[in-house]
Amino acid sequence: MPSTGNPTQSLMYITNRPDIVFTRGSGSWIFDREGKRYLDFIQGWAVNSLGHCHPAMIEALETQARQLINPSPAFYNEPMAKLAALLTQHSVFDKVFFANSGAEANEGAIKLARKWGKKFRNGAHEIITFDHSFHGRTLATMSASGKPGWDTLYAPQVPGFPKAEFNDIASVEQLIGEKTVAVMLEPIQGEGGVIPATREFMRELRELTRRHGLLLIVDEVQSGCARAGTLFAYELAGIEPDIMTLGKGIGGGVPLAALLSKADVAVFEAGDQGGTYNGNPLMTAVGYAVISALTAPGFLESVRARSAYLREQLLELSAERGFEGERGEGLLRALLLGKDIGPQIVDKARELQPTGLLLNAARPNLLRFMPALTVTNEEIDQMMAMLRTVLDSL
Repeated sequence: MPSTGNPTQSLMYITNRPDIVFTRGSGSWIFDREGKRYLDFIQGWAVNSLGHCHPAMIEALETQARQLINPSPAFYNEPMAKLAALLTQHSVFDKVFFANSGAEANEGAIKLARKWGKKFRNGAHEIITFDHSFHGRTLATMSASGKPGWDTLYAPQVPGFPKAEFNDIASVEQLIGEKTVAVMLEPIQGEGGVIPATREFMRELRELTRRHGLLLIVDEVQSGCARAGTLFAYELAGIEPDIMTLGKGIGGGVPLAALLSKADVAVFEAGDQGGTYNGNPLMTAVGYAVISALTAPGFLESVRARSAYLREQLLELSAERGFEGERGEGLLRALLLGKDIGPQIVDKARELQPTGLLLNAARPNLLRFMPALTVTNEEIDQMMAMLRTVLDSL
C-alpha cells in the first residue's frame, strides 16, 4: 500500500537530511513545498554551473527528448559526438569517454592508467594519490581517496594507491617505484576543505611525472567546467596533463561525466570499457548546451569578476569577525572560521525567515561557497548580509 504520510519515509537512510522537500528552482534560488525560498550557494555541490533550470538546458532537454533518448551505447549519436568535439576543441585532450558520474569517470581513469601501464610499463599499476583527497564512492575511488576513515569503512580496500602529502613534491617522489604508473590529484581539494594545489606544485608534478615516464591525471570533477575561473583548473598552472576527469558542472544538473585523455594514452580495446548510458544523447545534448554557454565570449571573464568580488567580501568579513581569511579559486571558495562553528552556521542559515540561505561546511572550521557561475554581485551581497545575521545570532 502506498504511504499517505511522510513522503520521504520510503527512502533509504544514507545521511542526515533536513525536513525540507524542494520542488522548484530558478537561477540562484530554490523553493520548498511550503513556498519558502532559499538563496542557494551550494548548487548541488558545484553541479548547477548555470544555476537552477537554465533556459538553454531546458531547451536542449525538450528538443532532444522529441528526437532521440537512447539508441544504445553500441552506436554513435549526434549529441555525444558534438560534445566530445567541443571538449577536445577547448582542451589539450584528444579523446573522450562519457559516463554518468564523477566517480565513474575516475574509475575509468584508473582503468585507463592501469591498461596503459600493462602495455607500456611492464604491468605497473600503482597510482599515487593524496591525503585528504576525494575521488568518489565506488570501492576503487574510495581506495584512491585520502579521506580519513575510508580505509576501514568497506575494507579490504582496493590496493595500489599510495598516499602522498598535498603540495609536497618530495613526498610524491619518494613513493615512485617500479610499480608506479601515474599520479592522480584534484587541482583543488574540494571535500578536503577547498585547498588549491599551488601553481609551483602542479608544474613540479608535471616535470616529475615526465621525468619518470608516468601519467599525470587531474580529477576536475569539482574544479572543472569554469568553476576555477578558467575552463579547466589545470590551465591555471600552464601545464598539460595526460588524463582528465569531469563531472558535476559538465551536465549543469543532469547526470553526466567525462574521461578525457591524450591520443597516445587512449589504449582501451573493444570490451575494456563501457556503460549502458555512456554518451546518452539526452544527457550529452544538455552537456553541449552547458559547455557552449561556458565557452561563450565573456563568460569566463564574468566568472573571474564574480570570484574577485566574492573573495573581497569574504576577506572583509574575515577581518571584521576575527576569522582566519579565505582561500580557493574562481567560484569555489572557503571562509576559514578558526573554530568549529561551520555546521551551526549552516543550520541557522537554512532556518532564516522569511528567506533561507544554503551553505556548506566541508570541514567544521570552514564554510564552502559553490554558487552558480551566473551568480550576481547583488546575490553575493544578499548572501553576505544573511551570513552576518546568522553570525550575529551565535
